[in-house]
Amino acid sequence: MFENLLNEKSSWEFLKDTSLPIVVYGTGNGADRVFDEFNRLGIIVSGVCASDGFVRKRTFRGFEVRSISDFDKEFDDFVIALAFASPLPEVIENIKAISQKHRVIMPSVPVFGDNIFNKDFLKKNIDEVEQAYNSLADEKSKFVFESIVSFQITGDLNYCFNCESQKNEAFEIMNLGENESFLDLGAYRGDTIKEFLHYVNNYKKIVGVEPDKRTFKKLQTYCENLNNCITLNNAVWNESKELYFDSNKGRGSSANDTGESIQSITVDELTEKYGEFTYLNIDVEGAEKEMLQGAQSSLQQNKPKLCMAAYHRSEDVFSLVNQIKKINGDYEIYLRHHPHISFWDTNLYCK
Repeated sequence: MFENLLNEKSSWEFLKDTSLPIVVYGTGNGADRVFDEFNRLGIIVSGVCASDGFVRKRTFRGFEVRSISDFDKEFDDFVIALAFASPLPEVIENIKAISQKHRVIMPSVPVFGDNIFNKDFLKKNIDEVEQAYNSLADEKSKFVFESIVSFQITGDLNYCFNCESQKNEAFEIMNLGENESFLDLGAYRGDTIKEFLHYVNNYKKIVGVEPDKRTFKKLQTYCENLNNCITLNNAVWNESKELYFDSNKGRGSSANDTGESIQSITVDELTEKYGEFTYLNIDVEGAEKEMLQGAQSSLQQNKPKLCMAAYHRSEDVFSLVNQIKKINGDYEIYLRHHPHISFWDTNLYCK
C-alpha cells in the first residue's frame, strides 16, 4: 500500500523543482529545521513571513520578517512553505483561506530527533510501517494512519484536515469508568488532568509527573485542592537516573545533553510505589520509546488504558504501535488525529 507513495512527488521535491518564489511562513524552531533542510537540498528561499501580530521589526535567518500582503505586492504568485504548528481554530481557518489564493505546502520536520520523514525514510522503514498499519484496531485508525503518512511525504495539509476527529470520540473509545487510577506523564500545568476530570466523575487516585520545575509549580497550584492527587517533579525514562533537562521551551521542554539536572523514574517504579494504574496519559516530548521500555511489567501484568502522543519523532506513528504490540499483543490500538495544523495532536488510544 505505502509503496505507492514512493512514486508521489514529495514536498521537498516540489519545493526544489518549483519555479515560483518560496516564502517560509514561520520563525520558530520548526522554521529553523525547515531552513536547515532547505540548505542541505539547495532549495532557495525568497522571503520569510509571519502572522500580522508577529511581524514586528525583526529578521530571521537573514530575511526581514514581513507580512503576506507584502509578498502579494512583490510577486504575482508564490509558494508558502508553512513552518509552524497551531491548534487554534482562527489560525487554521486563516491558513485554509490563504491556501485558496496560494499553494501552501508544509514540509514535515520532526519535533525531536534527526529523521526527516521523506521518501528515503519511508522506503527504509516500509516493513515496519505496513506492520503498524495492519495492527490497528479499526478502519478509521487505518485511514488516519494512511493520511498522516501521506501528509508527511507530500506536505499536503488536506490529508490532516480530512482525517480529524474531536476528543469526545477518542474518550468514547477509552470508555473511562468509575474509580480510575490516573497516571499523567508530562502533566504540564494540569491541562490533561482537567481533561480527565471532564470525562470521569469519580476516581481512585491521580499521579501527575512533570519534569519542568517552573511548570511543575503551576501543576502543584492546579492540583492543590484535588483529593488523592500526587504531583512529582521527575522525568520519565527507562531507568532511574540523573538526566539533564532543557526547560527553556515551555511545553516542548525535554531531556537533553545540557540543562538542569532532573531525576528520572520509570512507570514500573511508580506502579510499585503507588499501586496499579488503570489509565496512562503519555506526552513526554520524544521520550515515549524510553517510557515504554520502563513500563513493560505494568503493561504486561495490568494492561492499563493508554493515551499516547504519536507525533514527536518521525518514526513514532509506526514504531510506537509496534513497540506496544510487542510488549502486550492483547492491546487494541486506535489512532486519532485532532484538529491541528500539521499532524501534531495525533494520539494512540490503547485498551
